[in-house]
Amino acid sequence: MIVEALGSVLLGCLFSWAAVRWLSDRLPAPRVVYASGALGALFGAYLTHAAIGSGHLLATLLGALLVAGVTVSLLVRPAARRLRRGSAAA
Repeated sequence: MIVEALGSVLLGCLFSWAAVRWLSDRLPAPRVVYASGALGALFGAYLTHAAIGSGHLLATLLGALLVAGVTVSLLVRPAARRLRRGSAAA
């Protein structure tokens, strides 16, 4: 159980790091992203462990990674759009 918890937190932090690296302009502060990823992964590990039982380390870590991905994806803001206004000369 300890290995599942530590592994899931590590996976959540790695997923958050990748999200901050590639989507930094569309995410809030990195602290929030790292915390959300780690806590989402920990909750995902708990949820998967409760659903399928012990002895399924890879499945538990996969569930943790999926829930971390969902949690971090909820933080992504839409891309900024530029407003185009019609010119007066045209």
